[in-house]
Amino acid sequence: MNTHSQLKTWGAVSALAVLPTAAMAHTGVGATSGLVAGISHPLGGLDHLMAMLAVGLWAGQAGGRSQWLIPAAFLVAMMVGGAVAMGGVALPFVEQGILASVIVAGFLVAAAVRMPLAISAVVAGSFALFHGFAHGTEMPLGMAFASYSLGFVSASALLMGAGVVAARILNRLNWSTLGQSLGAVIAVAGSYLAIA
Repeated sequence: MNTHSQLKTWGAVSALAVLPTAAMAHTGVGATSGLVAGISHPLGGLDHLMAMLAVGLWAGQAGGRSQWLIPAAFLVAMMVGGAVAMGGVALPFVEQGILASVIVAGFLVAAAVRMPLAISAVVAGSFALFHGFAHGTEMPLGMAFASYSLGFVSASALLMGAGVVAARILNRLNWSTLGQSLGAVIAVAGSYLAIA
């Protein structure tokens, strides 16, 4: 599959990820409050937003199967983290893990680090456990976990998809250093949040 086809496919996948939420966001259709809350959680937290964009940028830099499997590993592990939180299991150092994920993911993008795909997926999944746990523990009371999860998974997929598309466009235009600069900004911003 050529780069142009990959970009169109990622765009379509990202759009499809939010279609169920758009279709159910009308009054009286589905559990709208759970969907809206789930969607807004990753978008409303700067730490979540930066981490997911960075993971997408990193996956897009790697290209090939990595641009699909790294975000997929993140999403699966994030759902596991959310389920663990809903099950009442404690996970220590969640905020520190989230901030570390922002810093490390930003650094991976800034340095254009290449790893074997399996290791990359484990790294992304490790980040995601903390993010998913935070999403699960911050779910408003009385909301259905399924609709809330659909919301935060869709928003997360869209953010990572945007990162992948951005990285692929920058690579195609031979502006990959701009993507690396974005990674550096994310790492610095994550460091600031960690000490602020």
